[in-house]
Amino acid sequence: MSEASPEASPRPPNRLAGETSPYLLQHAHNPVDWYPWGPEALERARVQDRPILLSVGYAACHWCHVMERESFEDATTAALMNEHFVCIKVDREERPDVDAVYMDAVQAMTGSGGWPMTVFLTPEGEPFYGGTYFPNEDRHGMPAFRRVLAAVTDAWRERRSEAVEQGRRLARAIGRAAEVSASDDPLSDDLIRDAFGALRRGFDQAWGGMGGAPKFPQPMTWEFVLRCRLRGLPESGEMLARTLDRMSGGGVYDHLGGGFHRYSTDARWHVPHFEKMLYDNAQLASLFLHAWQVLGTERYRRVATETLDYLLREMRHPDGGFFSSQDADSEGVEGRFFAWSFEELAAVAGPEVAAYYGATPEGNWEGTNVLWTPVPAAAVAGELELDPRELLARAEGARAHLLEVRERRVRPATDDKVLAAWNGLAIQAFAEAGRVLGEPRYVEAAVAAAEFVLGRMRRDGRLLRSWRDGTAGAPGYADDVALMARACLTLAETTLDLRWYEEARSLGTDLVRLFHDAERGGFFQTGSDAEALVVRPKELFDNAVPSGNSAAADVLQRLALLEGDADLERAGASALRLVRNALATAPSGFGHALCALDLYLSTPREVAIVGDSGSSATRALAGRVWAGFRPNLVMLAGSPDDPLAAGAPLLRGRPLVEGEPAAYVCERFACRRPVTSPTDLEAELTA
Repeated sequence: MSEASPEASPRPPNRLAGETSPYLLQHAHNPVDWYPWGPEALERARVQDRPILLSVGYAACHWCHVMERESFEDATTAALMNEHFVCIKVDREERPDVDAVYMDAVQAMTGSGGWPMTVFLTPEGEPFYGGTYFPNEDRHGMPAFRRVLAAVTDAWRERRSEAVEQGRRLARAIGRAAEVSASDDPLSDDLIRDAFGALRRGFDQAWGGMGGAPKFPQPMTWEFVLRCRLRGLPESGEMLARTLDRMSGGGVYDHLGGGFHRYSTDARWHVPHFEKMLYDNAQLASLFLHAWQVLGTERYRRVATETLDYLLREMRHPDGGFFSSQDADSEGVEGRFFAWSFEELAAVAGPEVAAYYGATPEGNWEGTNVLWTPVPAAAVAGELELDPRELLARAEGARAHLLEVRERRVRPATDDKVLAAWNGLAIQAFAEAGRVLGEPRYVEAAVAAAEFVLGRMRRDGRLLRSWRDGTAGAPGYADDVALMARACLTLAETTLDLRWYEEARSLGTDLVRLFHDAERGGFFQTGSDAEALVVRPKELFDNAVPSGNSAAADVLQRLALLEGDADLERAGASALRLVRNALATAPSGFGHALCALDLYLSTPREVAIVGDSGSSATRALAGRVWAGFRPNLVMLAGSPDDPLAAGAPLLRGRPLVEGEPAAYVCERFACRRPVTSPTDLEAELTA
């Protein structure tokens, strides 16, 4: 992190100083006697018979910073915490299992959730009171944090039996989510149509996206809408285009440096919450790339490449892994790095370019200007009596200069830990973009990131969740394993190197072995080898990242298609059956699951390409497969001389044709005649 260094703090360090999480290190010099989550803290709570104060957040969280400044840096508040509680700080990105269990509890208690999350637990880990951000004084209907501390202390001392019973009831309630069984009702096309209908009803016709403020990009939802466009569902293409146009023209998109901020605080995509997350940018780069392939809008290709270039420039470890996030704040002010005064903007780029970016002398946000392009360039040019092409040329010419000036400012902090699941999303985005756009550097970045994760983030063969500064974290969760397996499949399709197929198979085996609930269906978030929490959570909803269940449903179906393994398909489908009754009624919470359902309900194609991976003829055949957006197709390529090909069921027994590379297009392992020309392959793919 590029926060102020701990060494500059006059306070002695607490136990968090020995951690690697940038979020925990931000709190390493608080006067609070923080513990990281672990047996030492839990044992101390039991021995001292104290309740646990659990605080959960993440490094780029603006309100986490606010609560730290107001309360955790305050000596009086810290003294109350230290006297009456065992205080535990958790990075939700490193321990999503802990976050998930207690977020369910807070939502059950309060009806809402968010970060920072504050939960009070019995020494056995059962939650009995909680909330999110608490201010340092009573305001906006929220009690002051000190008042909360006093009330919980009094309840623990005077009404402990009530608190303990409340904790047990909540633990039982949140445990029931993991006990939901898969539905026996059929998975049908009606679910796709009904889910799309619900999205259409919630669509913002004026500004795109779903609903009002705050407005999130929701790339998984729009990937599903793109698949609805391929199915010919009316209005799907228009909804997608309106959303992507408005989003990429809004302030939520960084018009100078590329990449997207977390979400828009308003319904118009204008003023963002300024943090930038790896998972958003990886998924949005993929979405814009896919939309370009289907709709042909050149702007979408440019947004995809600018987003990927941003990740390469600012979010990449020198050895290849991708960092997690960049903060919303710099110099203690949210958005300071990205906003402009009109005077500076006009001085650097000219008043015409300032007008193009929606800037005004009085400012379009809190006296400053967030750059956005809500008005077509032709309309702005007309008011300025300029040719629209001239205005666009000036704006494009000014970008590099504006970015250079912006780079001189104090930068937001970067959370430089590497997370397996999020890197899986980035690897897939870079690999796909590299092959579709003919950009070898993107493919090289994808390979380097995969080698980083699979090389440094394993212990005894087990994939781990996180890595930072040479130290790896807890065992990986279901989404880590599933999304890295999917990334490896994409690399196998892109590089034509079967070692990535072997990696995907191995991860798929671990996914079923460690996470699958054979009794009720679906997948637990934590592996059978993980630390036991008060409940073993199942992550059902797709939030900002695909849930472990949705990711498993997708990748296991793909592995089943490649291997002809009905057991893998059944395991993947069980995750869809687990949420079957919610898919159509709450589609925005199941975007990735709906994409996996689209795959399940389609007639997928399996393409086997037999030939040397370095051969131009082999790559020409693969290039024809890559040329279109074909989400319900799997492909594997290999030479008959490669020992790994003999272990790949889709390739086994498929010869060259008169010594030439050949492609076999199959459905459920029933294959058509092999073809040797890209033109003939295209005809087979579209038949």
